Amino acid sequence: MGAIWEEENKYRIWLEIEILACEAQARLGVIPADAAAAIRSKAAFEVKRIEEIEEEVKHDVIAFLTNVGEHVGQESRFIHLGMTSSDVLDTALAVQMKQSGELLLKGLEGLAAVLARRAKEFKTTIMVGRTHGVHAEPITFGLKLALWYAETQRNIARLQAAVGRIAVGQISGAVGTFEHLSPSVEEYVCAHLGLAAAPVSTQVLQRDRHAEFMNTLALIGCSLEKFATEIRHLQRTEVLEAEEYFSKGQKGSSAMPHKRNPITCERIAGLSRVLRGNAQAAMENVALWHERDITHSSVERVVIPDSCILTDYVLALMTDVIDRLVVYPDTMLANLHRTHGLIFSQSVLLALAQKGMRREDAYRIVQQAAMEVWRDGGEFKARLLAQPEVREVLGAETIESLFDLGKSIRNVDLLFARVGLT
Repeated sequence: MGAIWEEENKYRIWLEIEILACEAQARLGVIPADAAAAIRSKAAFEVKRIEEIEEEVKHDVIAFLTNVGEHVGQESRFIHLGMTSSDVLDTALAVQMKQSGELLLKGLEGLAAVLARRAKEFKTTIMVGRTHGVHAEPITFGLKLALWYAETQRNIARLQAAVGRIAVGQISGAVGTFEHLSPSVEEYVCAHLGLAAAPVSTQVLQRDRHAEFMNTLALIGCSLEKFATEIRHLQRTEVLEAEEYFSKGQKGSSAMPHKRNPITCERIAGLSRVLRGNAQAAMENVALWHERDITHSSVERVVIPDSCILTDYVLALMTDVIDRLVVYPDTMLANLHRTHGLIFSQSVLLALAQKGMRREDAYRIVQQAAMEVWRDGGEFKARLLAQPEVREVLGAETIESLFDLGKSIRNVDLLFARVGLT
């Protein structure tokens, strides 16, 4: 990913844009065909030389063109004919963002594959589901991972759309009117770069495209932070149902030798904030003066490469965390039973209502028994069996059946099929 944003790659794309534009002009008879051929064969650049020239001229595209002209010679007068700097800058940026997006799609697909594998591995591994951080009803760890898999698939779809939106170029002149160019030049250049031609532009491509791409990266970061935060909770000492892999020789704390901290998930959670901040900056870039100003330019030189590189990095981190995540099914089951059966309170409530008891009465009876368990301990099932109102309506056998974990996860196969995990 880093190589996409190196100066060498950027200038290589700039050079190809200029050469393609010359070839398109030659096809139209605007410049001699042999001049276009000479430009193709001679054109070259050196990053260091461009930097030396830019130090004097204070303009990156002019410095680049000057350096290319040093290689091409007399025919260089045909380079950049009728074009403005943004024709090169924005079209090249679109290529780089497209290259980055395609690489990030591979990263997302890799994460999805690992999530799918581990979801299937823990498909029937029962654990307690929590709402507000409090025990609710049974789920499986595989279902939690299947949920993340489905979210990752949505991120893939979002990024595919964002890449399609950003993969456009422009060679339309100073204010987008093609005053000194034929629109066919733009079409030729973009087609050879794997881009679509922008239907309409000003001096620049419109920044809503870039903002959509950056917000998509921020959303990917949000998902990764969500996964990381859940793992961090599951790794807490009081829970310890799963934890990051802790390698031999790894140290968790400079002061406390016993520590095994979720440092990678914490890093992912922290860096996702940078992605959101960069997305905000990209949205600020949408509103420019008239046909163009350069308030967006300095911002983009930082936030777009950084977000692409950062997203690639945190995707790799999360893929590794999930791949090597240490899972403790026995602890999950032990934690599930810590509330002594309270997680089946809704099953009892519904059974009483289905047998004809008023819901308000059923809720009062079940809640009273549950509060006694919270306060005094003991088994929820035993307290229900001890209540004549409940025992007379349901019977001991029915009450026993309501505490069956199997019924809680009977639809897991269906849910896996719905997200494409079969």
